Amino acid sequence: VLVSSGAVAAGMAALGLPRPQDMPTKQALAAIGQPLLMAYWREAFTPTPVAQVLLTAEDLASRGRYLNAKATLQALLRLKAVPIINENDTVAFQEIRFGDNDQLSARVAALVEAGLLLLLSDVDALYEDDPKKNPSARPIPEVERVEAVLAHAGEGNPLGSGGMRSKLLAARIAGRVGIPTLLLPGRRPGVILEALAGAPLGTYFHARRRYRGQRAWLYSLLRPKGELVLDAGAVRALREKGASLLPAGIKAVRGRFGRGEAVRLLTEAGEEVGVGLANYAAEEIERIKGHKSAEIEALLGYRYTEEVVHRDHLALKEEAWGS
Repeated sequence: VLVSSGAVAAGMAALGLPRPQDMPTKQALAAIGQPLLMAYWREAFTPTPVAQVLLTAEDLASRGRYLNAKATLQALLRLKAVPIINENDTVAFQEIRFGDNDQLSARVAALVEAGLLLLLSDVDALYEDDPKKNPSARPIPEVERVEAVLAHAGEGNPLGSGGMRSKLLAARIAGRVGIPTLLLPGRRPGVILEALAGAPLGTYFHARRRYRGQRAWLYSLLRPKGELVLDAGAVRALREKGASLLPAGIKAVRGRFGRGEAVRLLTEAGEEVGVGLANYAAEEIERIKGHKSAEIEALLGYRYTEEVVHRDHLALKEEAWGS
């Protein structure tokens, strides 16, 4: 499965235009360039058939559309076609910016339950420092925990700039659902076959735990609908006992969300515990937070379940990385 950019650039080349600054013109050029881009890929893959699939982050945030996209991609692979995925630039505002295809590819990897995410870059690997400014900077062949690298990739650090930070974020998204990432020099001919044959190229990002199905979708969500702040006891119960989240352990409710929508679970210090599906809407949880499950019916006049988030519909951050 290939995630490709280039529609806007193809449209610019076709019309002989410089890169525009306004969004409507960018989107128009994407519409002109998309069939040209597919023609290039069709020629490159001949005689293997290719298929165009246009997605936005919002498509993957909807559970229904996520499952529809998954079924379509599985059918294309059964037909021995290569899905060529691009962001639907003609309707998406946030997706037309540098580096977003890296993170889209990580979400697509989770969608198709890939065994490996390959990211092609204009650099050879992840380096300890900017090799353009520091010629003695050494490449990093393996990364055990991408979050440790991201923690040092702040402002002023070369790891935190532009495209490399986007690739680190993509490796984190993939790693959370158990998919390792390999960052390779994209301008080197035959690099993918060399790397898959075992050549020591690029940087390999390890993954610790494999999530599938609903939990993989939960962890690949771009923007959960809201947040629940938990007390220390609830955090321990989730992490150490594999328990469900009960209303008694909830300290605060943030955002507006309905029953069945995804929410982030946070400690009181703001650390992410995981992502889960809420059994109650935000306003309902606001009324029952801090109370025992036996009190739900008296407070609301009804009770769906005794859990606010059931353990079967919860993806814990620590589980994803291993402990």
